[in-house]
Amino acid sequence: MGLLEEVLAAVADGSLSPSEAAGRLESGEVRYLDGFAALDLGRAERKGVPEVVYAAGKTPEQVARICEAILSGRERVVVSAAGPEHEAGVRRALPRTPLRWAGRSLVAGSGEPEPSGGRVTALSAGTSDLPVLEEAVTVAREMGVAVESFHDVGVAGIHRLTGPLQRIREFDPDCVIVAAGMEGALPSVVAGLVDVPVIGLPTSTGYGLGGDGTAAIMGMLQSCSPGLSVVNIDNGVGAGATAALISNRAARRTRERDGG
Repeated sequence: MGLLEEVLAAVADGSLSPSEAAGRLESGEVRYLDGFAALDLGRAERKGVPEVVYAAGKTPEQVARICEAILSGRERVVVSAAGPEHEAGVRRALPRTPLRWAGRSLVAGSGEPEPSGGRVTALSAGTSDLPVLEEAVTVAREMGVAVESFHDVGVAGIHRLTGPLQRIREFDPDCVIVAAGMEGALPSVVAGLVDVPVIGLPTSTGYGLGGDGTAAIMGMLQSCSPGLSVVNIDNGVGAGATAALISNRAARRTRERDGG
């Protein structure tokens, strides 16, 4: 049971007054940092998605302060759209904290999330799509999901998809993430061949008109393949979180059905 559920249950049974509940939620879920950030530290318990730091537009010092605050109560934090300057800032502020890159995301902290039972397959159309796809995979794994990935299986050589499709059937994922740039065709192809939800992840990979990801997202949005939903260009965090929420709910329902 998460913090929000605990507090609501306590109010319902009379062991906690509404004013006490409000104070507990305020102190337990939101932390303010010098007027530049209000951290949603209760998001993971309330929603199942961890707080993720979006580094673009933030100074290295701000990112480091936010990471330090989150890590005071959690084992890990994901820094999205990070650059080398953000890594350097976090290393200065937290010299003993392990850091690793996952695509364009930086993961600070140690340990592994508790497995949820959810399963996701992640596909990239081309190698250039990997940084964004790996961000999605990182977020999904932080939510306890098991992820299998296959790379460079785009429509320019569609026969490369044969092996991954067979493995998808064996792995039996609850959701599939497909990252593609250029014309963004691969998610439509995959959605027409699998019986689970597909999250289309358009990337800003390409050249000429529409090469900034516009052609990819428009192609995915115009797809005639049922079961395909689309996040915004380069939104690896959104794709990973959505796929993991679907997968974790499916896993929870399976446990309830089986009496686990």
